[in-house]
Amino acid sequence: MQPANPTTLIIGAGPAGLAVAGQLAHRNLPFTVLEASEYTGFAWRNHYDRLHLHTVKQHSALPHFPYPANYPTYVSRLQVVEYLERYAEHFGIKPLYNQKVVRIGRNQTPGSPAWQVQTETELFNADRVVVATGYNRIPNVPELPGQRDFRGIIWHSREYRNGAPFSDENVLVVGMGNTGAELALDLYEHGARSFISVRRPINIIRRDVFGRPAQPTAIFLSKFPYWFYDFVAGLAQRLTVGDLSAYGLGKPDRPPSYDTRQGRIPVIDLGTLDQIKAGNIKVVPGIERVNARTVTFTDGRELPFDAIILATGYRPGLSSMLGEELSGRVLNERGYPKQLCFPEADLAGLYFLGYTTPLTGIIYNLNIDSERIAQHIAENNPVPVSF
Repeated sequence: MQPANPTTLIIGAGPAGLAVAGQLAHRNLPFTVLEASEYTGFAWRNHYDRLHLHTVKQHSALPHFPYPANYPTYVSRLQVVEYLERYAEHFGIKPLYNQKVVRIGRNQTPGSPAWQVQTETELFNADRVVVATGYNRIPNVPELPGQRDFRGIIWHSREYRNGAPFSDENVLVVGMGNTGAELALDLYEHGARSFISVRRPINIIRRDVFGRPAQPTAIFLSKFPYWFYDFVAGLAQRLTVGDLSAYGLGKPDRPPSYDTRQGRIPVIDLGTLDQIKAGNIKVVPGIERVNARTVTFTDGRELPFDAIILATGYRPGLSSMLGEELSGRVLNERGYPKQLCFPEADLAGLYFLGYTTPLTGIIYNLNIDSERIAQHIAENNPVPVSF
């Protein structure tokens, strides 16, 4: 299943890489998976403890292999890890571990496979390369004004496991994306005095509406024109969330479906909003300056803090692998791939999977996009390989 010069090389053994590997295995087509770490699903092994999928298990399984029936509607972090291991075993996916990719480029040797992939220790040639390293590969760690003067803890969210160490402390979460909102809730539930720094209006949607998951509705609405999807999404948000200006969260100009198309991920609320409304989690504006034991905010307030958690997200970090020329052609201004593949002849065989975050669900979309990629590969490699 893993030839010396593989026909298809998949970079990454997380959900995206496994999805396309499963699709190819289902079609009996050869591939090799490279993984930078020692584990399948490395990122999921290192997320914070309370993390569950925000999407229902029926629409969050990888291709051709459902979750076990006894798993809950919203699958836990450890159950996702277990599932990814079972998925790899089921399809005979055996990644080559400790193969961190440092360069992807066209093969300049005449008559050789089109692409070369250099890892820290090996050189691979392949007709096709599927880049599936994930949109959250490299932590985004900004330097806050004055943060070197701070005498408390400053962590990026990747270092956070649970709120137990912060009981009875003032903790500032910087950024209210999905991670920031959930960490603020986790801190509160572990007895911390939780604050969230928010710089702009936030689009928030409820994970469950009237006791029913919101994801199936989003999938249904995604089949309609944008204007209709935006109208219904905006109406639903007004009815279930309302105007949050009084709580420091502002009032977005556009519905969550519109923001998603622009690459701005709405917050899927798991209970943070209710605690904000109850006054148990405080919302503060942007940071003016970090001091020795306090933080000064843009509205002039200065509050004491014991710890700061940077929920400032991640970056895909693809440009370092692709190089300047190739990056300029295939990546957008935010560093994300412009599309799954490209029509130019000298880009043939280069694919990107797992870099979109639709309201319908990341893993749900992986199924759709991995099938498109696998079908394209099958059409250009029609002879099955026995294994």
